[in-house]
Amino acid sequence: MTVSRARIVSEPVTDYIRFEHAITDANCRAGEQVRWLPRRRASTLALPGNDFWLIDDRLVRWNLFSGDGQALEPTHTDDPQAIKLCAEAFRVVWDLAADHADYRI
Repeated sequence: MTVSRARIVSEPVTDYIRFEHAITDANCRAGEQVRWLPRRRASTLALPGNDFWLIDDRLVRWNLFSGDGQALEPTHTDDPQAIKLCAEAFRVVWDLAADHADYRI
């Protein structure tokens, strides 16, 4: 199984993103592939409106947040168009993003 994560981040990064970056080394040692894309490089990309996990190219888990940043109950879909949108968006972001080992904060 492969777990790949792409993070789109605003720069300069927040303290939380700095923390996330610092602990990502452990994820990478466990086999996860992680890349980082500065938000300024994502301006021309067509991206889904919410954070998501794409699971086995057959299910999308939408991570939803309230206006004040509180996590809400996630939703799921197996809609083929949503899966296609997320898969294409992920591939484009992945291709533009820097590998975790190369991304400096």
